[in-house]
Parts: sequence; structure tokens; C-alpha cells
Amino acid sequence: MMGIFGQASSQFKRARGGSSVEDNAPEDTEPDDTSVLDENEGSVISSMISQLRVGMDLSKVTFPTFVLEPRSMLERITDFMSHPDLIFGAEHCDDPEERFLRVLSYYLAGWHMKPKGVKKPYNPILGEFFRCRYDYPNGTHGFYIAEQVSHHPPISAFYYVSPANGVSIIGELRPKSKFLGNSVSTTMEGENRVRLLRAASDGEYVVTMPNMYARGILFGKMVLELGDTCTAKNEKTGMSCDLEFKTKGFFSGTYNAIAGKVRNKSAEVGEISGKWSTVMDLKNTKSGKRRVLFDAVKDGGNVAPMWVADEEEQEESESRRLWSKLTAAIDHKDMEAATVAKSEVEDAQRESRRKLEGSGQQHTPRFFRLFNGRWEPKFTVSEDPIKATEEVQQWIWPGWPPAKTP
Repeated sequence: MMGIFGQASSQFKRARGGSSVEDNAPEDTEPDDTSVLDENEGSVISSMISQLRVGMDLSKVTFPTFVLEPRSMLERITDFMSHPDLIFGAEHCDDPEERFLRVLSYYLAGWHMKPKGVKKPYNPILGEFFRCRYDYPNGTHGFYIAEQVSHHPPISAFYYVSPANGVSIIGELRPKSKFLGNSVSTTMEGENRVRLLRAASDGEYVVTMPNMYARGILFGKMVLELGDTCTAKNEKTGMSCDLEFKTKGFFSGTYNAIAGKVRNKSAEVGEISGKWSTVMDLKNTKSGKRRVLFDAVKDGGNVAPMWVADEEEQEESESRRLWSKLTAAIDHKDMEAATVAKSEVEDAQRESRRKLEGSGQQHTPRFFRLFNGRWEPKFTVSEDPIKATEEVQQWIWPGWPPAKTP
């Protein structure tokens, strides 16, 4: 084990003097999927990982600030709300297979949205929340709220709804990270539950998440990969898909590849292939014809504007205001100030939890409740889309707009 860490240290030192074979980007990777550490960053990483053991749970490990993506995990989840228009109008499709494929396309379209390099978002603190509104070209809106409902284990609950377009998405994420030697794995437990509000007989489209791997943290160039199998299914219609996010083998394979089988009950109806970072298509089992499910190169930039209140108008527990000092420090590449800012938030959170536990009380989430083992929003969508739009906006932003100060 110590020999491996020694190799890591020498690798970091090589980065100072110039490139080496190991410093080059792995073949077939996307430019934004890799990272190179400078000497100081490498020394910090080397010091941190020298204290780790293979299989160790990383939930209590403090990562250096230079590996952080400057936004909270609660905001990061909005990447999956970037293309809900792929579902809009799906209730008008008479064929349940077509409705399922529309939902599947939406899910696949969320993965190309990623930070540059190998970065991790801030770990949300208990009670933290993020809220925003989407404005669509047809004049309709979508609304999103996410809240950290549990600290141990960490659970992020989220809810998206667009009443005018008849779509809601409810879910939770329970990430668990482990140190594996030259990589870190994050098991993304949880699910997305998509509902077509005007096709209630369909029930829920339930989609699970692949796992994430940060490779090359000891030697070689750091690479972000998605891996393992996730599922999409609708129990009411019998449609399902087993989707494999493939990791690159040591001697063969490619990065970002996916493969899957779409089934109607037990009968295979199509085969999915491609790359989640570029183009994914479906080959019809009977006809052999192919259709594009999502083209990230062509359509990846078609994302509706996301409106978020200015930080001075946000509550103290809202993500952007809560982490504003840390984000500013990262943007200015001031890692010392970033470390101080991060510690301030985390120390205040620990003190808050200590007082709560000392009083014998438990934290009560503001926007979500646990019902039958799943986190659900404390909100019910009205059937009238106009009324529902007004109600959800007032639920997420009570009393909005805020009173102006004289």
C-alpha cells in the first residue's frame, strides 16, 4: 500500500517538470472529463489519501476545496431537469411504448450536463434547500425545489413540476462514496419517479441511477466515468429497460458508452447504443430501423433559462447564499479562503445539530415528508394547470415577491 502512495507522490512531482506518458489524457476521453493536478494540489491529495484504506467510507472525509464544483449537490440535480421538453406532450401518444421512450429520452439527456474535469459538488447540510423556476419558449414554466432532508445518512429529496405541461418528477439521492485504491466510487442510491399528470393511468415511470467513478487519483490522469446498470420501468404498462453504463476496460472498450434492452413485458422491442456524452439511439428489434433518442452534440445546448432569486433575496439556508463565500473563493482561485469559508458553514452546522440533539428534538424537513419509505413533497398538484401553477409558486416562494426595503 505504501508503495502505491509513493508512486502517487512521484507522479505529482512529474507534473511540475513537464508532461509524461502518464500525464497525457487517456485515449478516447472527452476533454472535459479529465483533470490534471499541479504540484501543490497533488501534495494535498497525496497527504489525504495516505490516511485512507481500500473500501473505506468517505462520507466523513473532508476533501480539499480545489476538487469542488462551485455549487451544491441540490443545484447539481437540476442538470436532470435540463430537457423535460422531451416529455412534454407525451400524454397525447396513444402507444405506451412511445410514452416510455419519451421518458427514457429525457433521462438519457441529463448526463451530458457535467462540470469540466473531475469535480464534486458541495455536500448539502441538513435543512439546506435550492429552488428555481424554468421559463419555456411557449410561455409556460417549470418549478424545482430540493432539500437536504437527512444528514446521516445523507439524503437529498427533490421535486420538479410543470403543471401547464403535465409533468412532475419526484426523487431522492443517497450517495455513498468509497475509496477503491486508484479510484473513488460513488454509489448513487435513490430514484427518479416521473409522472405524466394527464395520463394518470400510467402511474409512475421509475428510473434508478448509475454509479460514478473518479479514476486515476493516485497515478495517471484523473477521469470521470459512469458505470454499472440502472433500470427504467413502468409497472402499469409493462415497459422496462435495463441500461448499462460501460466503464472502459484496461485494454479495450471506450469511454462514456451505453447499451441497453427495451422490453414490453418479456418481449424485447429495441436495443439502445451510443455514448451518453454525444449520441444515443434505439434500434427497433422487428424492423431494424434506428431512431435517435438524444443527440447531445446537436441539442445539448437547448436548455431553458433557469431563474434563481438574487442571493440577497434568498433565505440563509438557500444553497447559493449559504455557500456564497466558498463559491466566491473558488471562483477567485483562493483556496485558503475557500477552506475557511467551507469550515465556517460546516462548523455552524455541527453546532446546530449538537443543540438540536441536546434538546431531544429531531429535524423536520420544510418541503418534504417521508411517506411509505419514500420522500414526497408536501404539496398536491391541482388538476387545473393555471391554478396549480399559482399554488406551486406560492408553496415554493411563500409571500413572493419579497417586500422592498425603503
